Amino acid sequence: MTQEALDLAALRPRLPSPLRTVEDERFTRRGVRLLLKRDDLIHAALPGNKWRKLEPNLRAASDGGHRVLLTFGGAYSNHLRATAAAGRLLGFATVGVVRGDELAARPLNPSLTACVADGMRLRFLDRATYRRKTEPSVLREILAAAVDGLAVPRERVYVVPEGGSNSLAARGCTALGRELRGAADVVGVACGTGGTLAGLAAGLAPGQRAVGFPVLRGGFLAGEVRALQLAAFGGPRGDWSLDERFHGGGYARTTPALDAFAADFEDRHGLPVERLYVAKMLLGLTTLAEEGAFPPGSTVAAVVTGRPPDPVVAAGPGGGGSEEGDSGDGGQSVSSR
Repeated sequence: MTQEALDLAALRPRLPSPLRTVEDERFTRRGVRLLLKRDDLIHAALPGNKWRKLEPNLRAASDGGHRVLLTFGGAYSNHLRATAAAGRLLGFATVGVVRGDELAARPLNPSLTACVADGMRLRFLDRATYRRKTEPSVLREILAAAVDGLAVPRERVYVVPEGGSNSLAARGCTALGRELRGAADVVGVACGTGGTLAGLAAGLAPGQRAVGFPVLRGGFLAGEVRALQLAAFGGPRGDWSLDERFHGGGYARTTPALDAFAADFEDRHGLPVERLYVAKMLLGLTTLAEEGAFPPGSTVAAVVTGRPPDPVVAAGPGGGGSEEGDSGDGGQSVSSR
């Protein structure tokens, strides 16, 4: 890795990300203004808002002299794709540990194909072991297998957690909240592993609040957000809540109603809507507006954390189905207050 490769500013991220007002009668007829925070436009090669999570981890990896990035994700993980792209752009070797060893015998889906095209080595792990990936003994075995053939000692491998969510990532996402200070009363964001919500809430000003819309079932995310805030900031930060009604059946799943809503939003506003995260968040905010959850005169900002891949990635052969830990129907709201 060259010194030039370590200059992350040379990648020219678009920060702060654009903030756009949209006229949507489902909000305006209730006296509510809707903004779109276009985090999907931060960097063309790093899908979604992954720059905010990856940037501090990439700096830590560089500062520590690491040569390999190892991370985890499902077969449709934007985080895997972003890590692979970052490795190509910055000179890191990358290894992606993919949940589900049964996928090794199937053709790669477009998301994993993009990872391989960016130089990522894929390791498929059975689901039972994947659930235990953070246990020290299991992680040592994963690292040993990952460095096999790379001629790199384990000490030079930097481990980025699933979804990129750790204390560094949460601190990195505070910038999103700071960019929205004074711009909105409520900020909505889709949640996978909770790192963006943890940092967003911490970066908002007093009087603002964040609403997270989990894309997984199971009701476990509130604990994850609290743990991330404890690790990153020493305790709770900001006013945040979760609305767990809009996961659409679980990770990488959609419903006909969700697809119809997303297509209608695209027609109304000319914005391609990513289905697995962004559509669920937009449906959640629209439903809350129609339920009268936002007082007249409020401004609501929707964080657009991703864009549809090309070609379209849809749940199906090669990795669809629910995320590990995704069980139960959810349907309840959890608040930090």
